[in-house]
This record gives sequence, structure tokens and C-alpha cells, in this order.
Amino acid sequence: MALALPRPHRDDVRIAVGGLLGGLLMWALGLEPRTAGDSLVLWQPRWATLLPLAAVACCELLRRTRPRVALLIGTAAVIADTVTRGSVVTVVMYTDLMYAAVLYGSPSAARRIPWVTGLLTVVGGIVPAALWRDPQGLLIGVGVGVVAFAPAATGWVVRDHRDAAEGARLRAEQTALLAEMDRRQAVTSERARFARELHDMVANHLSAIAIHSTAALSLDDPRTSRDALGVIRENSVEGLAEMRRLIGILRDSTGDLEPSATPTLDGLAGLVEGARANGLDVTLDATQDKVPAPVELAAYRIVQESLTNALKHAARGRVHIALRQENGALHIRVTSPYRSGDTPRAPGSGSGLTGMRERAALLGGSFEAGPEGGRWAVRAALPLTEGDSA
Repeated sequence: MALALPRPHRDDVRIAVGGLLGGLLMWALGLEPRTAGDSLVLWQPRWATLLPLAAVACCELLRRTRPRVALLIGTAAVIADTVTRGSVVTVVMYTDLMYAAVLYGSPSAARRIPWVTGLLTVVGGIVPAALWRDPQGLLIGVGVGVVAFAPAATGWVVRDHRDAAEGARLRAEQTALLAEMDRRQAVTSERARFARELHDMVANHLSAIAIHSTAALSLDDPRTSRDALGVIRENSVEGLAEMRRLIGILRDSTGDLEPSATPTLDGLAGLVEGARANGLDVTLDATQDKVPAPVELAAYRIVQESLTNALKHAARGRVHIALRQENGALHIRVTSPYRSGDTPRAPGSGSGLTGMRERAALLGGSFEAGPEGGRWAVRAALPLTEGDSA
């Protein structure tokens, strides 16, 4: 099966046609560098000049797609042109083939051709001058340099600039891609952080509202309904305040995305009192010293979410909260009564445990939650030294 040649570039077609027509015009006008009586003309017929011209013109069609083949055939055609009356257009088109072979050829060919043509230029000037003992022999080297080395060197310079520009473009694209990936990662991380904040701040209040509204609807007791409505109103107001604070953070254009009043461990007593008001029997045992702000916020949110889960899922009984500081970490333990198969008293999203685990992971800590001796236990260890992930 015949090997199909690639389709030539339209600019190469223009160069080939233009060169061929120019050579034919000069041949028709008799503009030839050598005459029939010249001793170098071994092929005397005038039409013989057209064969190398046609061969080089055909090679121009391959200058971009098959530069090595075009250069080899073009070199043979130029050598053949030297034994005819000659054509300037043939030589000019050959210089373009030399330039294209360096510019479009393989990297190894692009490195090798300038060295070879440079060596031929030096040898072509020194050897004839030494053999003939005539300085005019140097003109042969000059001719080789103009026809071969100069276009090869030009092609190397252009290729080097082109490769540098392509490398800069690729680096710019990679930088833009990395910047976009960083931006998306930052947006995703920020959305996850606000999702945790929204869940932890509001879920506790909404769970209390759901539980007490259920009690008010199920019990036909005016006093119980009134107490339930009081708790519902209190949690509604607190939840609304938390929502407004979070909305204010989102609308803040100064770039400060931290809550204006970040919860601290000093607020655990108030958190416990709120849980007791919602009907939980809670005890607090905290013996920690001053801890870093990120650890303090994470610990507060873990205790808050644990109390929310206890309000929704725990059986009747005491909820115990213990915080202690040892071995360079703040250890949190929240236990509540647990009976397998109990129906939750309020619906949940199932993201509470995920949020607590994420908070511990961001600080390089650990988190565990599950049944333990007939009770549900939440255990977290938060390092007091902020690592890279914090």
C-alpha cells in the first residue's frame, strides 16, 4: 500500500508556485549565472536548468511536513544545478529549505544542522585557499556560509525564540490552572466552614423548637403549652440572632470572615444552662487552662453539637461533659444515655458527626463517636499547638 504524503500547508504551496514561476521567468529571459562556454557547465542544454528548479520547488511543498526529506532532495538538486547553467531561484529556494529544516525539523536535527553547515563553511573556505594558494578560494566558504550556514543559524534563532515563547505560554497556563484550582479549593473550604458554623449555631435552637412544639401539640395542658411556647420563643430569638450574625459575616466586604463574637470555652456554662432549659440533665466538668482560639472554637462547637444530638436522640438520663488538658492536647468527652432503636425526638440532617470530625481533623486532632457501655460517647482530642492544617 502506498504511503500517503501529508497535505502541504497553503503557505508552502504559495512559496513553491511563486519560486517555480520566478525561475521560469528568469529562464525565459536568459538570466543565468553561467554561460554555455563555462568550464563548470557539464550539462549544456538550457532545459537542464529547469530540472533542479522543479525538484527544489517540489521540495518546498514538504518544507513543513517532511523537512528532512525536503532538505536531502534539495541538496541533491542544488548539486545538480552547479553543473548546469544554473538558476538563482533554485539557490534561493534551497536556503529556505535549510531554514525550514532547522525550524520545523526534529530537535536533534535542529542542533546538528547548524554545526554541520558551520563546519562546511570553514572547510570550504580554508581547504581551497590552501590548495590553490589563492585567497580567492575563501569565497567558496563564503558562498557555503551564505547558502547553508546563514539560513540554518537563522532557523535555530527563530526556533529558540519560538520554543521559549511556547514554554512561557505553557507556564502561564499552568499558573492560571493552579490559581483556579486554589480558588476553587478555597471556595469549597470556605463553604464547608460556613456550613459547619450554620449547622452548629442554628441546629441546637431548631431542635429545641421542634421538641417543645411537639410537646405543646401532644399535651392538652395550658401550663405545659405555655412553658413550651416560652422555650420556643427564647430559642427562636437566639437562633435569629445567630443567623443575623452569620449573614453579617457573609456580607462583610472587608475580608474578615471570622465571627465578630467567637464563642469561647467560658461560654460553656451558658451553653449548659440553655441545654437544661431545653429539658436536658447536664453536668459540666472542665479543668482546662487557656487554649488557642481555633482549639477553643472547635471545642465549643463539638460540645454544642453533642448537646444538640443528646437533645434529639438521647434517652432519659444525665448528660456528662468533661474537658481536661493533658499531653499537649485538649480532651473532650461527652456521654449521654443511649438505647438502640430509639426514635429521634426531632429530625436531623446527619451532618453533625461529620462536622465535628472535620473540626478535629482541621486541627490535626482525633474524633470518635459511638456506643460505649450502654451510653453514647463523643470523644475528641485537639492538639494545643497549631499545625499546618490549622
